[in-house]
Amino acid sequence: MTKLNLLCATALIAAAMPLAAETHTVAPGGGAQERLQEALILAEPGDEIVLGAGRFELTDGLSLDVDGVTVRGAGMDQTVLDFSNQMDAGEGLLVTSDNVVLREFGVEDSKGDGIKSKGADNIVYYKIRVEWTRGPHPENGAYAIYPVESTNVLVDTVTTIGSSDAGIYVGQSENIIVRNSVAKYNVAGIEIENSYGADVYNNLAVNNTGGILVFDLPDIPKQGGRDVRVFRNIVVDNNTPNFAPEGNIVAEVPTGMGVMVMSHYNVEVFENVFAENATGNILIVGYPNETSDEDYNPLPVNVLITRNIQGRAGYNPAFDGAELLAAAMGGTIPPVTHDGNGTDIVVQDEVPVLSLGFTRPAQPFTEARPGIVDLSGDGSRKPILEPIVLPEAMEAVVKQ
Repeated sequence: MTKLNLLCATALIAAAMPLAAETHTVAPGGGAQERLQEALILAEPGDEIVLGAGRFELTDGLSLDVDGVTVRGAGMDQTVLDFSNQMDAGEGLLVTSDNVVLREFGVEDSKGDGIKSKGADNIVYYKIRVEWTRGPHPENGAYAIYPVESTNVLVDTVTTIGSSDAGIYVGQSENIIVRNSVAKYNVAGIEIENSYGADVYNNLAVNNTGGILVFDLPDIPKQGGRDVRVFRNIVVDNNTPNFAPEGNIVAEVPTGMGVMVMSHYNVEVFENVFAENATGNILIVGYPNETSDEDYNPLPVNVLITRNIQGRAGYNPAFDGAELLAAAMGGTIPPVTHDGNGTDIVVQDEVPVLSLGFTRPAQPFTEARPGIVDLSGDGSRKPILEPIVLPEAMEAVVKQ
């Protein structure tokens, strides 16, 4: 985005972002379902819906399709939208409008996704908690925070617990920031999928099956995911057994994975802290299944791993053939594994790198030719992707 275009976009968004033209206060208690949904329907652009402290007992999903609305609670643990008695299997809250701010409330035990926003440009999730209180379970909702098909997405200071797919998932979107957040006891802690331009930083991914995933998948309208920076995160102890329902792509994520990059262009992973991920700290692979999508490139391209702190990993790997492979290497596999496919894969961290020695996508593991490889190049490569810049009106929200 050019500087002129950014200034124009910022001006337009500033005019459309919430200005608190009118405040609608909704308290928990009897009739909360009807009163809250009515407030979401009757709100006008610029209005703020203030949710009182306490527990809102809800029996159905909520929806918002009015531009420029703020929904504000008293805190992610003080205001709780409780969907444990939800009758349908939909989202807890669905947002389909632009310039929306969701802040300072919790969502618990929705039958489907926690909060989904679709086609909602310039959306802010701030100080939100989404949790399935029974802990990891395949019947939990797939996604906790779930923005898709959007431009300008800010996820800041959220907590997600127990998603059967991804705690924080941003898909088929552009210009994304995920920061200062905690993802724990999900299958995937944080996932960026089929998106263009994302910064994922200052997050804690702990006790998930896989900490942070950067995926590009076939048979999805938005293809060629690119330009993702994963940096200054803490990615530790991601050893929760995979509890995704069978058939989901994340059901293939091996337990004990730190960061996984699959079939993506231009990914930089730097200045993170990794430790105690039983399969490995970083895995770089091509798409492992057959596909008939002729427009899809299943290989990772231009991936840089540099300046990370690499703690213990690979001591109990959980993928096909891992036990024999670990035994052949003295009991553990290296912290970084590459399947052997892709181009311009550079690993500059001072740890061994295992190549599985594949020569094509979807190759049977019986054909693997594993070995330690040097992918450091000449050692001079540095991150070059530009930081994601969101409109000033969006950044101003989190300073209020």
